Amino acid sequence: MKNIIIAVVVLLVLLASGSLFAVKEGERAIVIQFGKIQRDEATGETRVFTPGLHFKLPFIDSVRRLDARIQTLDGSPDRFVTSEKKDLIVDSYVKWRIDDFARYYLSTGGNKLQAEALLKQKVNNGLRSEFGTRTIAQIVSGERSALMNQAMEQASTSSDELGIQIVDVRVKQINLPTEVSNSIFQRMRAERAAVAREHRSEGQEQAEVIRANIDAKVTVMLADAERNARQLRGEGDALAAQIYADVYSKNSDFYSFLRSMDAYKKSFSSKQDIMVIAPDSDFFKYMNQSQAK
Repeated sequence: MKNIIIAVVVLLVLLASGSLFAVKEGERAIVIQFGKIQRDEATGETRVFTPGLHFKLPFIDSVRRLDARIQTLDGSPDRFVTSEKKDLIVDSYVKWRIDDFARYYLSTGGNKLQAEALLKQKVNNGLRSEFGTRTIAQIVSGERSALMNQAMEQASTSSDELGIQIVDVRVKQINLPTEVSNSIFQRMRAERAAVAREHRSEGQEQAEVIRANIDAKVTVMLADAERNARQLRGEGDALAAQIYADVYSKNSDFYSFLRSMDAYKKSFSSKQDIMVIAPDSDFFKYMNQSQAK
C-alpha cells in the first residue's frame, strides 16, 4: 500500500511538472501538439504565450520558446556593384524582431542562425538593387539615407514570409575593394609626389633667382665700396701730399730731417736686417753731419 501511494505521488508530481511551463521576460512561446502549432479554437489564430506561468497537456504538448526582443544582424561586409559597374565593399547591419511567431517557426524551425541567413540574403538583395541604380558619387554624397530606406522597404516586403519585421537597415561603412584601393592610393601617391617635385623644382628655381640677385647686388656693393675706398684713398693721399708740400715749403730742412729720422727708425727696427749702403750716401747725411760736429 505504501509503495502504491509513493507511485501515485510521483505520478502526480510528474503530471504537474509536465503540465506547467514558464515563459521568461523578453520571450514568447508557442505550443506544438502532434507536430502542429496550437491555435485558438475561437479565432483560429496561433496561441502565443506571454511571460508568466502557463499550462499544457503533459507528454502531448511541447513548448518552443522564441526571443521576442529586437535582434541585431551584423554580418561580414559584402560586395555590391554600382550603376557604373564599380565594385564596393559595404558593411551594414539590420535590426529585426519576430512579428509572426507561427510563420517564423514554420519557415526557420525556430533557428535564429537560419533565420538570419535568410534575412541577410533578402536584405542584400534589396541593397544590391539600390546600389545598382546609383553611382558612387550619388551613394557617398547624400543619398545614403534614401538608399537604406528603400532597401528596408524591399527587404520588409520579402521578409514577411519569414514572420520577421525589419526595424532598421543601416550602412556602416562603404569601401572600395582592396585591389582598387591600393591602385587608387598608388595613383594618389604618385600624383602627390609629382606635385612635390614640381614645388621643389619651382623652389629651387626661385632660390637660384634669389641667389643670383643677391650675388649681383653684393658684386655691385663691393664694386661701389672699392670705388669709394679708392676715391677716399686718393683724396687722402692728395691731402697728405698737400700737407707734406705745405710743410716742406715752410721748412724744407726740418721736413727732410724728420723724413730721415723716420727712415732710420724703420730701417734699424730689426737687428737681423742687412743693408749695403755706401757710408757717404745721402741716407747717412744727418749722421755724418752729427759726427762732423
